[in-house]
Amino acid sequence: MIIKNIESKIRLATFVSIGSLACAFLICISIAFFAYKQIEVARKSIYIFENNVPVLARQTDEQLIRPAIYRGHVELFHSLFFSLTPDDRYIDYQMKKAMYLIDESGMQQYLNLKEKGYFSSILSSSSVLTLQTDSIFIDVKKKFFRYYGKQRIERRSSIVTRSLITEGYLRDIPKSDNNLYGVLILSWKTLENKDVENVQKNPI
Repeated sequence: MIIKNIESKIRLATFVSIGSLACAFLICISIAFFAYKQIEVARKSIYIFENNVPVLARQTDEQLIRPAIYRGHVELFHSLFFSLTPDDRYIDYQMKKAMYLIDESGMQQYLNLKEKGYFSSILSSSSVLTLQTDSIFIDVKKKFFRYYGKQRIERRSSIVTRSLITEGYLRDIPKSDNNLYGVLILSWKTLENKDVENVQKNPI
């Protein structure tokens, strides 16, 4: 009887050990599964910069995320390139930041404007330029965009409003400190940049 009791206890201890090991294994598998799911959810969370403020955007479909990223990148570039003050250091700073977001077509337009005295006229007339985005059309499949906006040029004697339409293509690149969206604008060109309103200021 003693031997049978010892054998029963050993058998019971074996079953308990095996059962504990199996439970521990199942718990580990469950934790790993839920952790993986959490990582997947985190990967679908992105930050979109709106007026230099990071806003959390959650999407479950990559095709829904890309237009928001492209739109934010295009708007940021145009804001840097067309919102200027009569300060040569500030203009250089804005242009340097903008050039990280575009290919050589951006530098070519910058050099053309510089050659025509565009930036010199901003300094000499003490003009303050601000840009308002009307809309941005994005074709995700073709990675094409068209930008519509209005530029306000405030001078000492007048306030000029110009319509601005540009277009170009987009390419995904690795993100960096200088290019937070990980997008590069390609073959950028201006379709329209003309005065739509010119309001003279009352002399003081």
